[in-house]
Amino acid sequence: MVARGLTKRFGELTAVDAIDFDVHTGEVFGFLGPNGAGKTSTMRMIGAVSPLTGGTLQVLDRDPATDGAEIRARLGVVPQENTVDEELSVTDNLYIYGRYFGMPRAQVRRRIPELLEFAQLTDRADDKVTVLSGGMKRRLVIARALINTPSMVLLDEPTTGLDPQARHLVWDRLHELTRQGVTLLLTTHYMDEAEQLCDRLVVMSDATIVAEGSPRELIATYAGREVLEVRFPPGHRYAGWTGLDGIGSRREVLADRVIIYGDDAEQLTSAVTHSGVEVASMLVRRASLEDVFLRLTGRRLIE
Repeated sequence: MVARGLTKRFGELTAVDAIDFDVHTGEVFGFLGPNGAGKTSTMRMIGAVSPLTGGTLQVLDRDPATDGAEIRARLGVVPQENTVDEELSVTDNLYIYGRYFGMPRAQVRRRIPELLEFAQLTDRADDKVTVLSGGMKRRLVIARALINTPSMVLLDEPTTGLDPQARHLVWDRLHELTRQGVTLLLTTHYMDEAEQLCDRLVVMSDATIVAEGSPRELIATYAGREVLEVRFPPGHRYAGWTGLDGIGSRREVLADRVIIYGDDAEQLTSAVTHSGVEVASMLVRRASLEDVFLRLTGRRLIE
């Protein structure tokens, strides 16, 4: 996939502002960003359901403007909501979706057992969807998106609302797809999910791409290797903030703590200890993609 100057406007609102990116066959590519950053608009253009306002886009070596139907036939889509028919059985949901793609009945019936096994839902094949857990429903939605054996799957917040066990099971299923050569594009608000799944990703803010690379590259560039979180006793916060000037490669002052970024936690800890500043506690942790995300997009709540 290749996008150059990709733009989407809704009247005077620019939702996607001339962005460039490439997605390689068989990789997991992520779009990260706060609400309103342009992720969903980008995914809809890739899915050939929303026309471009400007720029160029090639999806599966096709132009969405002229080959939309062909592109959609080769895509799998996992929406954010579990849009399945609650009153039908698991098998019937898969069967009906396959028929929407125009697949012959016999082909759909052959495909269903494979997908049930993939999603670990074989023993629930005849159950109505309404009795399934949230994790089971999510796996059903993913299985349904694969009914047409797609070359590329678009996943919008694939594990939102799932407990840790269900999330990890979904991750395992997605890793299995990549081993089969399927290209995955996903949006997520879970930074650990992006670190676990994505080969490369872009961070979007205010309709533009502000950073691109692998999770490891982005962490090294924008956060460093390690982080020291320093908390102060009540009444000592201001003195603590000012007393730590010059320590680390970057410092972030929050309401309840100071976050110091650097490459050597031992040196950071030693510098704080010898600064003479009274601290209540210090926590050392590995720098994460969440640190990158907050640095690039800010901590302001966006509705």
